[in-house]
Amino acid sequence: MIEGQFKRVKEATYLSTEKSETYRAILRYFYIQHERMKEFLFPEEILAHLKGYASFHSYSVEELHVDLDALVRWGNLLAQQESGNVRTIEEYKRRRFRYQCTPYTVEFERMLVNFEQAGDTFGGSLEKTQFERLYQSLQHIADSGNDSDEICAQHWDDVITYFNKIRQNTSDYFAYLLSEDANEQMKSEAFLAYKDQFTTYLRDFIIALQRTASQIQGLLLSMERQEMKRFFEKVARHREKTFRFEQLGTDELTELEAIWTNVRDWFLSGDDSQYQMLQRRTNDAIRRITRIVQRLGERNLQLRSRKEDYLHLAKWFAGMDSIEEAHKLSSVAFGVFNTRHFHSDHIPTDDIYTDTWQELPMDHETLPKVREYGEKTKATEMVDQRSRKEEAKRLHLEQRQYEKRVVEQYMNGSEILLHELPVVEPHVRKLLLSWIGKAMMREDRTIKTEFGTKVEVTLDPHETVQLRSQDGTLEMPNVRFRFVREEVKS
Repeated sequence: MIEGQFKRVKEATYLSTEKSETYRAILRYFYIQHERMKEFLFPEEILAHLKGYASFHSYSVEELHVDLDALVRWGNLLAQQESGNVRTIEEYKRRRFRYQCTPYTVEFERMLVNFEQAGDTFGGSLEKTQFERLYQSLQHIADSGNDSDEICAQHWDDVITYFNKIRQNTSDYFAYLLSEDANEQMKSEAFLAYKDQFTTYLRDFIIALQRTASQIQGLLLSMERQEMKRFFEKVARHREKTFRFEQLGTDELTELEAIWTNVRDWFLSGDDSQYQMLQRRTNDAIRRITRIVQRLGERNLQLRSRKEDYLHLAKWFAGMDSIEEAHKLSSVAFGVFNTRHFHSDHIPTDDIYTDTWQELPMDHETLPKVREYGEKTKATEMVDQRSRKEEAKRLHLEQRQYEKRVVEQYMNGSEILLHELPVVEPHVRKLLLSWIGKAMMREDRTIKTEFGTKVEVTLDPHETVQLRSQDGTLEMPNVRFRFVREEVKS
């Protein structure tokens, strides 16, 4: 792990402070100007922009300078003193600054803009053409033996772009299908108008997926490791030509090979591959929609009048020449009479296309439903537990004696003063707190401890002390424990 990789990101402080609304308005203006290729802004420009909002009408330039200083401290802005247009010494002393937003700020604001545009629902789509574009990009890599470093780097960027689009769009789209909003929309009657369009969309995607993914898998299997290593060397050489003051510490070639391994595994890691999972999720979505449409259709049939259907069926029966033909028509129209129903606790598969004979057999034990029946029980012997009881008693007494000796170590004469205690053991702290709790329930604040001694507890609510223990520090009122000796009656 890189040292300091997971340190606190102070650049995100402006998102969760009391003045976040002001800070976000300032940095959003910086981000918009950054996207327009304007890097440096003066306080006068920022203030003029903020005055355009109703909530900033009373916003002063002094408040702006305080907020800009805070953003500079958090690393969201870089301040640079402007000395080129200074005309007097007094202007130079006032230290006029111009400001530039940092890369952290740009990425934060870009992410927030994407969130605002996406809303509260998942995006994504099932674009069948993206697999074709990925296949074409992989074909370019396979045929790039004589290509230059720049062209190889372009082919690699195309592969990663299309692969990330496939991975992100499909994941977001299925998350949208499983969301609560989508479920509510599918249960409404209005969904019936779009069911054919929705089913066609999923069917066309899975057909294109099966056709193109098999070509991608064959191409990935044909691309040998040595050829890919030479290709990655070209890509790495081209990336090293990009001038930067910072020297990256990662091995570029190793990183490219690791990404390539993930791309291969996405398609070629067997039944557990993401490609197979994508197929299963698409099929499950089609089955789910089919079940929903079936239930909606049954609901509509229940609300429709069956009078015309019954009259048509009655005419059929009236036109029969014999009772045998009527029985045959009845078996088709109404099914079998006097059927027997069996209830089973067996959980079948969720696949509605599975036939009964494809299910595995199960064992079910039927118990007699008679009052005299009772399950057979086996007589158990009585085991002598005296030795175990004696051992547990002995261990308990030893523990009590040990706790008593530890408590006596902290006694100052016949008292224990909380503010004089050093770092104590956790069980001592729990014991003292239990004495305080018991004493607070008695008027005389005197209790009898587990060791058979009486303790008078005096609590001073106006003085606060810290009870230090091996597992933490507890801040509490000061307490005095005074051990009272019982007088022996003559």
